[in-house]
Amino acid sequence: MPATAAQIEVIAPNLKRRLSGVTATIARLVPVQARQIGIAATGPGLPASLPHIPLAALPFLPRDRWRVWHARRNTEMLLGLALKHLCRRKLKLLFTSASQRKHSGYTRWLIARMDAVVATSQRSARYLERPATVILHGIDAESFRPPEDRAALRHKLGLPDATLIGCYGRIRAQKGTDAFVQAMLQVLPSRPGATALVMGRATDKHQPFLDDLKRQVTEAGLQARILFLPEVSVDAMPDWYRALDLYIAPQRWEGFGLTPLEAMACGVPVIATRVGAFEELVTEAAGALVDPGDIPALAAEAALLLDDPALRAEKAAAARARVTAGFRIEDEAAALIALYRRLLDDPS
Repeated sequence: MPATAAQIEVIAPNLKRRLSGVTATIARLVPVQARQIGIAATGPGLPASLPHIPLAALPFLPRDRWRVWHARRNTEMLLGLALKHLCRRKLKLLFTSASQRKHSGYTRWLIARMDAVVATSQRSARYLERPATVILHGIDAESFRPPEDRAALRHKLGLPDATLIGCYGRIRAQKGTDAFVQAMLQVLPSRPGATALVMGRATDKHQPFLDDLKRQVTEAGLQARILFLPEVSVDAMPDWYRALDLYIAPQRWEGFGLTPLEAMACGVPVIATRVGAFEELVTEAAGALVDPGDIPALAAEAALLLDDPALRAEKAAAARARVTAGFRIEDEAAALIALYRRLLDDPS
């Protein structure tokens, strides 16, 4: 959907054609933000329904007022600097950082030239060498909500009406898929009413990793109770969370990680590792936290919740309340818009 220059107060660039977490963030945030501020995306790989301005039009934006350029990658910071200093467009440069490692010298040079910086977690903020506004991601709490009839939903999805434990996302060591499987190999034999679901995609590079996990499950005789499911489309994901009794996020490393929020919004308690933003998302009331790679701790926390339906239900209610109290996508959009307004109102 083309946007006119007169409507645009904020530009959200996406300079990567392949789908990524940044692309997904822009695609879900911009429609919400557009209800409250004149915002347009630019670049390839974005839904046609988003307010959009062509890349070729950027050097010719009228210099009638300031606009915010909200970059999320190095290339986008660099383009913003070129538009501001070479094309002399009136842009306030904003960068969002999700990284949780030391930035390269080049990235630090770019960040130092931004007018403001956002970190997606307190952990990310610690890797920045300048003050940052921490704004955590939110999710669509209307799409991700508890089920009306979990048994009927499971029947529709072809799942057993058992106690279901899920682990969703890309299948690789970084995501801790092996930690989940090995924890389930410890927990499930003595709990015949429970079934574990691994859902996601392994790229060619990680196919041997997945094959080895399947081999371990088969050797344990649990291939009917640790199920490896194919990746489904993004719009189908809420149902797969709603079907669960417990969600486990076993990552060894994560930039932010939305899956705990998506599960919690569906009224599912979460056991997560202390990586990414998980410590800022998952509370003891809504689940549990363990160290990455600590399989005995992961198994123990899972066993505790599987053996206590009342505790599980208590944590499920707290999980949903946690999301609706501050982790909706509307909350993220509002915090960013408040920052945009401060930048636009600053005459310097």
